[in-house]
Amino acid sequence: MVPFTSPVREIDPIVQEAVSAIGSQFAIGGEFVFGEEIQSGHINSTYRATYELPDGSRQRYILQRINDSVFKDPHAVMRNIECVTRHINWKVLRVKKDLGGQTLNLYPARGGHFWAEAQCGGLWRCYNFIEGCLTYDVVENTRQAYQAARAFASFQDLVCDLAPAEIVETIPNFHDTRKRYQRLLEVAVADPLGRLESVRAEFDFIRARGDITGRLLDLRDSDAIPVRITHNDTKINNVMIDSESDEAVCVIDLDTVMPGLSLYDFGDLVRSATSPAAEDETDLSKVQMQMPMFEALTEGFLDAAGGFLNETEVAHMVFAGKLMTLEVGIRFLTDHLEGDVYFKTHRPNHNLDRCRTQLKLVELIEEQEEAMEKFVRKVWKGKR
Repeated sequence: MVPFTSPVREIDPIVQEAVSAIGSQFAIGGEFVFGEEIQSGHINSTYRATYELPDGSRQRYILQRINDSVFKDPHAVMRNIECVTRHINWKVLRVKKDLGGQTLNLYPARGGHFWAEAQCGGLWRCYNFIEGCLTYDVVENTRQAYQAARAFASFQDLVCDLAPAEIVETIPNFHDTRKRYQRLLEVAVADPLGRLESVRAEFDFIRARGDITGRLLDLRDSDAIPVRITHNDTKINNVMIDSESDEAVCVIDLDTVMPGLSLYDFGDLVRSATSPAAEDETDLSKVQMQMPMFEALTEGFLDAAGGFLNETEVAHMVFAGKLMTLEVGIRFLTDHLEGDVYFKTHRPNHNLDRCRTQLKLVELIEEQEEAMEKFVRKVWKGKR
């Protein structure tokens, strides 16, 4: 993820020259003035480039290199993004006839593609820079929670009539919770570092819920819930917020857009936005399931998605929050048992601490599950 309003730093002259050379491969106007590296984001390398137009005004663009260590087929990622952004722009302008909607726009490279291969290496793309917007790393209030949920549901609404077959699954089985769970069981049996006994409580907590890991997949396979095009990284820092109106403008970071379930996106919103605690918080008393945040997420999501969700999807919104939280806990515990080979760690037992915050949130969701479901039914009924 790359929040385009994140802190930046000027880059040395050699890199400035490289950024200028990359920018010259795209069909953007003006003369290169300078580039700045956007420091946030842990996957792609991102630069904000400023160009001066003939009339003296300045225009800014985002130049970004796709991390091909994470995305093994960066060309497929680019085809997905091109397909989705083209469809959204068509729908906003031709179907909804709404000039206010915005999305990231890809600029064509001079070779005719929407990507370019730079001499310095890698596959690069160029986006418009959306002025006057901010991003936030954590949800600070219920208004932000509402706006984030509405933005991601609006994204799904805009692509709900785009066939999922048009989009490539760039990270296979990304939200296959059942496979994530089975992998944990396999690693636990092998116990390569002898860590299982020290995490027996966490392992048993997950195993007691093993039978729910395939529930959404079973509903999908029985056609009770449809496969849709989903964002798959629904955190607040992937939403551009207008600095004046405090309203969501569009979602960013489309690299993980894939065929999936609408419930994945809502569930991950619940996971990432309802607790004020950091993901690696060691004081579990700070982990909370804040009902006002959940209510704001529900209202925002259903305000934008109520027109295309079916009854079964709505009935499983709370469950999805629990499942996505459990899934991430499973992934953290698996990595801890394997020796921290996937997620970056900065201290001993870092992945275990991350796992514990997720499992604590699962527990808190279960305690309030009935009240949460009652609220969803109330909001849904009001929209029928």
